[in-house]
Amino acid sequence: MILRQFLHSDPVAASYLFGCGGKSASAVVDPVGDIAPYLRVAEATGMRILYVVDTHIHADHISAGRALAAASGAQYVLFEGVEAGFPFLPAKDGDVLELGNVTMTVMHTPGHTPEHISLLVTDRTRAAEPWFVLTGHTLMVGDLGRTELATSAEAGARTLFSSVRRLKQLPDHVEVLPGAFSGSVCGRSLSGKPTSTIGFEKRFNKAFRIDDEEAFVATMIADIPPPPLDAARNRAANAGLAAAAA
Repeated sequence: MILRQFLHSDPVAASYLFGCGGKSASAVVDPVGDIAPYLRVAEATGMRILYVVDTHIHADHISAGRALAAASGAQYVLFEGVEAGFPFLPAKDGDVLELGNVTMTVMHTPGHTPEHISLLVTDRTRAAEPWFVLTGHTLMVGDLGRTELATSAEAGARTLFSSVRRLKQLPDHVEVLPGAFSGSVCGRSLSGKPTSTIGFEKRFNKAFRIDDEEAFVATMIADIPPPPLDAARNRAANAGLAAAAA
């Protein structure tokens, strides 16, 4: 397994390149900004980028996903339910994408947005059990993703509650690699530490540890952070349905 994390400050976000060094196969998840660093790391580690995945249609920035996929010859992956103005590889819940000895299993985890997915990653040379989960803006260190981008804040919170229940079923040792950290507009009490584990978040993430649905909804719709600037335009541009904001 080769794993590289890219931390961004404008916008505050985290991207990942990972895969199987032995089979020279990798994926990039939630790329932001200049695509050159991802291409350099892939070249330095001797890996081909087979998939570029966006965990959801982002609202806080313009995704670099399609540009990176085009430059690397990779397939661009989104959840199958996305309405987009360009071709992409539609991933559905339970799909397994192969990267040599590494696999990523798609988990549909809506709530932050309806099409949001997480990726459960296993290195079969180490164990048959998953090693880490890329959670995008569903589960972050210290909090969960904002919900007002769904049909309504309450509907989004109830959908997110079901997604959280799925993530809680993962083994406690599974590492959590989120798509954002402290300073992001996509969450409230986010930690500056950009990684965690399912077990730690069960104990110390106030929203993640709530087991009662009504209490969860009340927590998630209280004090929702203001939406990102140009949120609607960014989402439309990232879906290929409008031009990017200047």
